[in-house]
Amino acid sequence: MKLKWKKFIAFTLVLTLLFPMFVSADAIPGDVIITLGEDLSQSQRQALLNEMGATEDDTIIYVTNEEEHQYLGNYISAARIGTNALSSSKITIGEEGSGLAVESNNINWVSDEMYANALITAGVEDADIYITAPISVSGTAALTGLIKAYEIAAEIEIPEEQKQIANEELIRTGELSDSIGMEEATELMNRIKEEIATNPVETEEDLRELIRRIAAELGITLTDEELDGLVSLFMRMKDLNIDWNQVQDQISRVRDNLGDFLNREETQGFIRNFLDLINRLIDSLRGLFSS
Repeated sequence: MKLKWKKFIAFTLVLTLLFPMFVSADAIPGDVIITLGEDLSQSQRQALLNEMGATEDDTIIYVTNEEEHQYLGNYISAARIGTNALSSSKITIGEEGSGLAVESNNINWVSDEMYANALITAGVEDADIYITAPISVSGTAALTGLIKAYEIAAEIEIPEEQKQIANEELIRTGELSDSIGMEEATELMNRIKEEIATNPVETEEDLRELIRRIAAELGITLTDEELDGLVSLFMRMKDLNIDWNQVQDQISRVRDNLGDFLNREETQGFIRNFLDLINRLIDSLRGLFSS
């Protein structure tokens, strides 16, 4: 794994903690939920079920291409999503505190870290996840399916706006890193949050000017599309009903669960410093976004 993706793990794990958690504790350790892309042929479906070691006791749900476009269509191109839902997944509920383990096969766009990000946004922390497809695909059907599966397992309904903004932040950050670099994207997002926490913005135009100024200070040139996307994202984030006490708790749990990942020399300092920064911003953000 390249360094920038190691940093992306830390960045996206923490970013997803900025959303309330909606999953209850109804899922039982050992339970298996399988998601299948609806457009798989019968032979492909059976091959994937065999690959995932499915049994007749496993819960199986299907993900449609329409659902992919519903949750991702505003943030990535239709060509990237495609016209067929093929990627599939197996989720095995783990014991409390076991953490997330993600492995994928034949997925060429959605990374393992992106899947972990989506699960944490939905409040999922303890599970083994396996994502696969019969051919090399983007993997967006599985991403949508993972959240859908947990809604069913926990018998809850994650608010639509919550699903949309979680997907938007993940994808906008990933695409921004492709154009300006991972470290630059991370610093830009951090600085925007820091400025908003200490100098609350009143209007959308104020926010737009703030983002322009910070980008200029960092030597970053944003396209109009990138700027519009960030303005939209942070305006929507500002309006979320965030439980900041829960955010603080989740950050502590991420620290505890990073384990061996933090021990890698090239990521240790970055992650600890980033988590410290977010922790310092929590108190300021609590006052801003709860008002």
